[in-house]
Amino acid sequence: MDGQTENTKTPTSRERPYYARNIEFYHLASRDADFRVALKAASKDGFIDFQDEGFVLQLTKSLLKADFGLTIEMPSDRLCPPVPVRWNYIRWLQDLIDNSGPWSDTNDISILDVNEPRRRVTGLDIGVGASCIYSLLACASRPNWHMYGTDIDEHSLGFARANVSANGLLHRITLLKTTSSGPLIPLEGLEVSGLDFVMTNPPFYSSSEDMKASYAGKNITPSAVCLGAENEMICPGGDLGFAMRIFGESLQLRERVQWFSVMFGRLKSAETFVTHLKTSAVTNFAASDLQAGFKTKRWVIAWSHQGFRPRNDVSRHGELVRSIMPDVSVQTITLPRQDAKWAGKIVNDIMNGLNLVWQWQPLHHAGAMCCNRDVWSRSARRKRKFDETQSVVNPAGPEASEVALAVIIACKDEAVEVRWLRGRDRLIFESFCGKLKRAMGDRLKVLHEAA
Repeated sequence: MDGQTENTKTPTSRERPYYARNIEFYHLASRDADFRVALKAASKDGFIDFQDEGFVLQLTKSLLKADFGLTIEMPSDRLCPPVPVRWNYIRWLQDLIDNSGPWSDTNDISILDVNEPRRRVTGLDIGVGASCIYSLLACASRPNWHMYGTDIDEHSLGFARANVSANGLLHRITLLKTTSSGPLIPLEGLEVSGLDFVMTNPPFYSSSEDMKASYAGKNITPSAVCLGAENEMICPGGDLGFAMRIFGESLQLRERVQWFSVMFGRLKSAETFVTHLKTSAVTNFAASDLQAGFKTKRWVIAWSHQGFRPRNDVSRHGELVRSIMPDVSVQTITLPRQDAKWAGKIVNDIMNGLNLVWQWQPLHHAGAMCCNRDVWSRSARRKRKFDETQSVVNPAGPEASEVALAVIIACKDEAVEVRWLRGRDRLIFESFCGKLKRAMGDRLKVLHEAA
């Protein structure tokens, strides 16, 4: 009997997977006695009544307990959050943070794309609600994460504080009451200089009429009873209006926050927001489809004013429409009939001939590169020769100034992959990939002519 979506690992798993398929309610009932009682009460003639408030609440509580070891209490007049999509949001943020950390401080490929336990990660959830579910999930799954949470509703905050305390997380989750007219990202009020990420699941609707219209003509009713207060469901401009407020604040805070993110309940809102990012010259953004099972579908857009670039499958996560997809961060150079060892030798020779920081790791058949400017184009080479004649010292390493480009070059059989890791200018990344592709092609041509 299917409903929401089921996680396949136990709470002790080091990295929990996304919820990807419908929950098997009878399996959950076998794991949790309270849910077994609620399931029996809500089942009528082989069907489950999703308008049963007690069942919906117990489903959330039982999933949190069985899959994350968390306990919560909820008031009857506030939103009862379904767990799967909420967890998928947190899980995607984990991938995003792991994929865009300050790895280039060491150029150590072995720490790329992994949770670094020594790195303290701090996030903010705007509008925690009575459950405080996002902060609880974040801290329960990552011991090196710390969360701040805000809300304008004191009633919800009272329950949120109790839930944080009941789970022994007062030392890692800090809650703050804010006002509707104040900043959404109150760094000064939180007494912090910056954050690793900001997240929010905003009200989706701009008015009660907008909410009613969203179901008009669809011959459907909500799949579960809605218990939300007005401030949880409605705000000026709906989800898009809320996202635009955060974007405006991001232009002021800029690099003080690495990733800003917003969940959207409507694809049209996500599409409009991505268009706004592009027209505002924000090129570093990521998108995720948070669909869990066959019912609820949500979209998250994250953007950054820093230069760290996530992996392709993270920045373009899930089944996305093209209109919200960011540009790719990987380019592939094909090398027919050549193995990784040959490709690695050629790549290492080419990179050692350039005036940049290069670290080759032969066991991985891969290397890390950093530079603070273009040093491979024809004009760059001419400038370098001129500087040498004038005895000008102009280092290209990242210590000289901000990193303009950092990449990982991975050599495989019949292919070389160039993954963009850091940089603000796509043209520099594409220029470098073009240079490497031409140089590899020249070496391949010489090899064929000699054969």
